[in-house]
Amino acid sequence: MSQTLPASFHLKVITPRRLLVEADVQEASIPSLEGLIGVRPGHRPLMVALGRGTLSYRQGASEESFEVAGGYAEILPDQVLVFTESSEEDL
Repeated sequence: MSQTLPASFHLKVITPRRLLVEADVQEASIPSLEGLIGVRPGHRPLMVALGRGTLSYRQGASEESFEVAGGYAEILPDQVLVFTESSEEDL
């Protein structure tokens, strides 16, 4: 029996001021305290502390990115929740 992975996962990026991103994406790169983590659909469950760096994601042919500083991320096979203390978008 073969399991096929979904083509995308749901990404939510939340700051204390607002919901910054809510989208179905094909991949994301998240700056953890130990380096960048690449996330694709079907990723193993993981909780990570965020460092300071660039969070990027790909939605079809479009790629978006912004700076984040601190927080944490919950990575699941079908969704990623990012709670960050601040981002350049909030300034």
